[in-house]
Amino acid sequence: MAMTRMPVRRVLDYTVLSVLAFVFALPALYLFLGSLKPSDEVLNGLSGFLPTHLSFDNYAAVLDSLSSDSTGYFWQFMGVSVLLSFVVVTGGLIVNSMAAYGLTRLKWRGQNAVFTLVLLLMLIPFESVAVPLFYMFNGQRNTLFIQALPFVANAFAIYQFHTFFKKIPPSIEEAARLDGAGPWRTFFAIIVPMSRPVFASVAILTFLIQWGSFLWPVLMVSDPAVRPLPLEMSVFQGQQPPDWGQILAFGVLLVLPVLIVFAFFQRWFVEGVASSAVKG
Repeated sequence: MAMTRMPVRRVLDYTVLSVLAFVFALPALYLFLGSLKPSDEVLNGLSGFLPTHLSFDNYAAVLDSLSSDSTGYFWQFMGVSVLLSFVVVTGGLIVNSMAAYGLTRLKWRGQNAVFTLVLLLMLIPFESVAVPLFYMFNGQRNTLFIQALPFVANAFAIYQFHTFFKKIPPSIEEAARLDGAGPWRTFFAIIVPMSRPVFASVAILTFLIQWGSFLWPVLMVSDPAVRPLPLEMSVFQGQQPPDWGQILAFGVLLVLPVLIVFAFFQRWFVEGVASSAVKG
């Protein structure tokens, strides 16, 4: 009887999950189909899901409309976002992993107090400190530096690294210490290669946050030369009359790098999530 119930339960589970996955995928499907349709057919309710009159004209129109000094260049906006995301992700992986290692493995006075402060910082939303940061760095507006600096160090990333590092057996580091390895060599030669899942998880989450960053660029950027892609999309969407086919095409171009990054780090990201679930 139990053997009969188990396949039925599994079929029900997969059916429910498949339905939920389909429901959550509908907006993405609507975005993609709408980007291939004329503007007057985009906002047609459920009929927008019908694959009719499809073409890549909207994509060509977006690239053509952003190809002059007066409007700025699409690939320039894309390049700014790619550069900022690369700096924030790379710098964040280095800074936050080293901070977490120091809080997890090294013994020093005030360690617990600093870690408690990190946990408290996780509770403070960026919106609450955006205006003070704006006045503090007002002289650095319209620079790439100020768009990246506030997001390199991240309390949640430190917590993720800290949680993962605690699961690594101390005996591994003790063996390395007996072989003459110091903290730096132990970290880069042993801990980092063993921590690829958490590095992938932090990289993807950091990239998602930075790639979609909007509030901070709104406050700090007015020069099109250093305008990231999400901010440019808001400018593009505000043009009158709005061309919804082109707007959705812009949205697809904005989302595409996220899918590429996730596909590249997918295996390690899933491993990191799975290991965190097992620990929980």
